[in-house]
Amino acid sequence: MVDLKQRVLTGWTLSRFLYLGLGIAFIINCVITEQWFGVVFGAYFASMGLFAFGCVGGNCFVPSKNDTSAKTSTGELSVDFEEVKP
Repeated sequence: MVDLKQRVLTGWTLSRFLYLGLGIAFIINCVITEQWFGVVFGAYFASMGLFAFGCVGGNCFVPSKNDTSAKTSTGELSVDFEEVKP
């Protein structure tokens, strides 16, 4: 398991800054307007930015381990064409 301190301190991208900043702004706005249920949503997005999990951490798409047909050994995408006759 990845060390939590390493996860927080390394790998910062623009999307992580945006998630963290917008999550904090959402929390502040919800506290000011006393919309307490919204604090949970803001905390979720802020924690995604802080701890790099979910889509902001690059974990939305996980390629299948068995899918080797899309790429060749050089890493290039191979395209197969089929002629369609009327």
